[in-house]
Amino acid sequence: MNQIVVTQVRSAIGAKPKARGALRALGLGKIGRSHTLPDRPEIRGMLRKVSHLITVQEIPGEAGDAQTA
Repeated sequence: MNQIVVTQVRSAIGAKPKARGALRALGLGKIGRSHTLPDRPEIRGMLRKVSHLITVQEIPGEAGDAQTA
């Protein structure tokens, strides 16, 4: 599974409450703080909500991580 490194680059002061909540849920809260998260749809939705406050870097995962049914 791919990983995403999210870094906060702008302040949440003046941001809407839902955007501040999304930052907290992503493990951020201060400028310069980074957090590594799994690349899942619910995480992508939160990233979309606060895209003006963060930068995102993708880290490709290994091919052997996929589960077979």
